[in-house]
Amino acid sequence: MRRDMAQERESRLGVWEKYLSLWVALCIGAGIGIGKVFPKISDVLGGLTVANVSIPIAICLFMMIYPIMVQIDFSQVKKAARAPKPIITTLVANWAIKPFTMTFFAWLFMDVVFKSFLSPEIAQEYRAGMILLGVAPCTAMVLMWSYLAKGNMAHTLVMTAINSLSMVLFYAPLVQFLLGISGIAIPWKAIVSSVAVYIGLPLLCGYFTRTQTIKRRGIGWFKTKLIPPLRTVSIITLLITLLILFSLQGDIITELPASVGMIAIGIFLNILFVFALTYLISKPIHLSYEDAAPTAIIAGSNHFEVAVAVATTVFGLSSGAVLATVVGVLTEVPFMLFLVWLCKKTRGFFYQPRIQYADGDGEGASG
Repeated sequence: MRRDMAQERESRLGVWEKYLSLWVALCIGAGIGIGKVFPKISDVLGGLTVANVSIPIAICLFMMIYPIMVQIDFSQVKKAARAPKPIITTLVANWAIKPFTMTFFAWLFMDVVFKSFLSPEIAQEYRAGMILLGVAPCTAMVLMWSYLAKGNMAHTLVMTAINSLSMVLFYAPLVQFLLGISGIAIPWKAIVSSVAVYIGLPLLCGYFTRTQTIKRRGIGWFKTKLIPPLRTVSIITLLITLLILFSLQGDIITELPASVGMIAIGIFLNILFVFALTYLISKPIHLSYEDAAPTAIIAGSNHFEVAVAVATTVFGLSSGAVLATVVGVLTEVPFMLFLVWLCKKTRGFFYQPRIQYADGDGEGASG
């Protein structure tokens, strides 16, 4: 029975997961093309915002994350909250390591490697934007990356909540320390609105859908009839999100390719370094793959909405700092999909207990 369900799941999602990199590349290319050929569409979409939240992106992220929330066995969330090692590891990586390594890479590339190609003022703004990005730990999008990596979704959900709270405490003081700028205000609207729209609403809807469906239809119908189409919706919406993001901001790649490349190298190396460090540490502290994957993915990812909001407020909309945070937006998905691929390729490196994390089938996490 379990093998039949696994085969059915693979057959239904194979075309999307197996060729996901191809679909991502096509959507990135199409998004850039739409933004260049139909700039008015980008202007209209870009103007649809409420409290610093893009309405089109909010709708897409809801449709991406809601199906994941439906699959989470919420009885496992309490267990995840009582497991200190993954939580402590992620917090240390997010606040004691990543901001400082991002500061180092920003200095290395903006002030040393690419010094001759940039004016001191532009280099300083690029460096500031990269730091703003590195200090903000990701919340909502990591649910998708953990889901694709077949990680412990209960642990991921707990960490998104803790990251949201920790940003309120640590973000502004750490930014002030690393940038040497006083008076950085906590981006309350960006944090609260993104948590409410990207996490809170999908969480409530997912919990209600799961409990009511199982109550009325049974666990068998829930797994075989509801979950497969929802998984497909989640991945398709990820691709639509890419299409919109690159139609909104992709023109930067064609107009300033050199600047985008210089910024992206530093961001990618920081993500890769923090991810690798956290992933490797997870082995000696005896984390299973299902816990190690989201721990490292959360540590490596960034909350670009908050970074963009702060950069715009402090440095101005046309500044190099905002450009650097926008590069973070454009590179987030390709970079994180690479880490998802890396996790799945190295899964055998970790001990893999047969536990129930998402859909209750004893196969580990959902996906």
